Amino acid sequence: MEERGDRTALQCRQYSASCREFSVRCQPVQLRSLSAATCSVWLAAYWLFVLTQNSMVLSTAIFITLIGLIVYLHFVKIDQESLLVIASLGIQMTSSYASGKENTTFIEMSRVKDVVINEAICMQKVIYYLCILLRDPLDPQSVSEVVPLFQVTSHQDAKSEGYPLKGHQLTYLLMFGTNK
Repeated sequence: MEERGDRTALQCRQYSASCREFSVRCQPVQLRSLSAATCSVWLAAYWLFVLTQNSMVLSTAIFITLIGLIVYLHFVKIDQESLLVIASLGIQMTSSYASGKENTTFIEMSRVKDVVINEAICMQKVIYYLCILLRDPLDPQSVSEVVPLFQVTSHQDAKSEGYPLKGHQLTYLLMFGTNK
């Protein structure tokens, strides 16, 4: 099953009765926006160079832009997130960044207390997102940690308003199998 929005696509795969994978893929890096940001920084640096006649301004602007681009692609821009749920074993969460870096986390099923739809208030909007509540090892009745799932959809839901498949709709689709 696949659901698509302007910026995100959800793909659900069922490997067996007890094994399912949910993947959220978002829009790839826009070369146009990265080029525009880089050009604007470099034009501002060139303008400062003309005023000050100091070549360190240009070198610093190029260096900061390149470092910023590397940080953005390696730590911020998520291309795909997947959630592999094996009922008897656990949950594996994988985030793939634009630079190719992958971050994988495994949570044993014995540590999972519950899966909930959490809500956050961002400015004047309420954002819904899927979370896993983890048991406290010392006190099994209490929660030790709240782990958010599909962070890319939560960020996009907070920033953007006009695309069909929002974060709370993805959450509902994952939990109940239909898009309300």
